[in-house]
Amino acid sequence: MAWTDVVGVAGVLLILVAYAGAALGKLDVKGVPSLGANFLGASLILLSLTVDFNLSAVLMEGSWALVSLAGLARLLLIRRPPAGPR
Repeated sequence: MAWTDVVGVAGVLLILVAYAGAALGKLDVKGVPSLGANFLGASLILLSLTVDFNLSAVLMEGSWALVSLAGLARLLLIRRPPAGPR
């Protein structure tokens, strides 16, 4: 098995664990663990696709990674205290 296969399979497992956790009510879909697992998983799959390119898979995983990253950015922004007068 090539290193790209190992990386891709690890990415798939991360996404599946996050999905199963959310579907079974064990993981908050808007939480850092779920969004982080989805982002990392999609990124690993994208990395594996750099060797065996597949346009539809790149579009799917790229979208998955961007949506997860947007969710993580949202969490970062809402956790910041509002800027106001001191």
